[in-house]
Amino acid sequence: MVLGVVLAAGCVAAPTNPTAAPTSSLTASPTSSPTRPLTPTPACSNAQVIRSWPVPRLAAEVVAVPVLDFDLAAVSSEVRDGVGGVLFLGNGPAPTDLGTRVRGLVELAPAGTRPLVMADEEGGRVQRLASAVSPVPWPRDMTRTMTPSEVRTLGQRVGRQMLAAGVTVDLAPVADVDDRPGPSRTNPDGARSFSGDPATASTYTVAFMEGLEAGGVLPVVKHFPGLGGTTANTDVGPAKTQPLGQLAVTGLVPFRAAILAGAPAVMVSNASVPGLTGSPSSLSRAVIGGLLGQQLGFQGLVVTDSLSAGSILTGGRTLPQAAVAAIGAGADLVLFGSTLTPEDTAQLSAPNVQRDYDSIVNAITAAVSDGQLPIVRLTAAATRVAYAAHDNLCP
Repeated sequence: MVLGVVLAAGCVAAPTNPTAAPTSSLTASPTSSPTRPLTPTPACSNAQVIRSWPVPRLAAEVVAVPVLDFDLAAVSSEVRDGVGGVLFLGNGPAPTDLGTRVRGLVELAPAGTRPLVMADEEGGRVQRLASAVSPVPWPRDMTRTMTPSEVRTLGQRVGRQMLAAGVTVDLAPVADVDDRPGPSRTNPDGARSFSGDPATASTYTVAFMEGLEAGGVLPVVKHFPGLGGTTANTDVGPAKTQPLGQLAVTGLVPFRAAILAGAPAVMVSNASVPGLTGSPSSLSRAVIGGLLGQQLGFQGLVVTDSLSAGSILTGGRTLPQAAVAAIGAGADLVLFGSTLTPEDTAQLSAPNVQRDYDSIVNAITAAVSDGQLPIVRLTAAATRVAYAAHDNLCP
C-alpha cells in the first residue's frame, strides 16, 4: 500500500539577514565566492519526527489496548509509552464523568500525541457507551424505519455524544451485506447489517459514516472485504467469506461506495477469502495491500479486527505473531481483546493486558531487528495512526 503521508508542518526558518544586498561578482575578490541565496531550513513534519523514533516507540504507536468497563487507570502505563489507541470493551454503563477521565488519561501520553479513544457504537446490542450515548436502533431497523437523511442525522448525534465523552473513534458502520438471522455464534452480522441488498447497504453505510464524521468522530467502516454470508463467526473460529468473484458484486459494493465517499478508516476482518487467500484477511497482503489498497484505491487508516479472535489463534498462531503479520501485510493499527466469553473477559485484567501489550511490542521490535518486518512499513503505519489522531509532533 502506497503511503507517504506528510502531516502538520512547522514554520520555515527565515534567512539570517534577508535584507542584506548581495555581493556583486564584479567587485568580489578573485578568491571569494559570490553570495548565494540561503537555503531555508526544511519544515518540520510529523513524518520526519516519527522517522527519528526508536523501534519500540514505533511499535507502541501501532497497538490499541483494550479497557474493560472503563477502568482507564489499568492502561495508564501503556498510554505513557505512547500506545496508538485505547479500546473500550465490556457491557458496564459509562461513568457520568467519562469525558473528564478520558482527558486525564490522554494527558499522560507523550508530548504532541494522543491515543485514539475507540468504542463500538453500531446500534442494537452493540453499544459500548450505554448512558453516555442515547440508544441507537439496530442497523437493520434503521433501514426499515428511517431514511438515509435521518440515519445521517442520527450518526451526527451519536458522534457528538461520543466526542463529549472523550471518545474519538467509532468502530462503525458495519458495511457487510447480510440478511440472515444474527448476530450469533454462526453469523457475525445479522441485524448488525443494514441490508442484504448491496445498493441499500451502500446507501445507509455512507449515511451513517458521514453523520459520524459530521459529529466529530472518526468512523471505521467494517468488516472488509465483507462478512455477509461467511461460513462461521470469526470470533469463534476460522471462517471463509463468499468467493472473491461473488464478493465483487455483493460484499465489496458498500466498501467501494464508502471509499468513494471519503472513508477515513477501514477495519479488515479475520475471515479468509476463497479465490484470494487462505489466511485471515487481517494478516493478508493480498487483501490489504492488493484488494483494498491497489484495486479499491484506499489510502486511509487500516485497522485490524481483534487479533484475539478464534480465527486468528488457531493452529498454534500467537497474538504477537499475528500482530507482526498484520503490520507486515499493510495494517496500521492492531486491536486485541474480546468479551465474547467469560474466559476472554478474564484476559482483559490489567496484568494480562500489560503482558499482551509488552509481548506485541517486543515481537514487532524483534521482527524489525531480524529483517522480518521492514522499518519503512512500521514507520508508515505509525505515521498513519498519528495522522488519524491529529497529533502535532512539531514545536
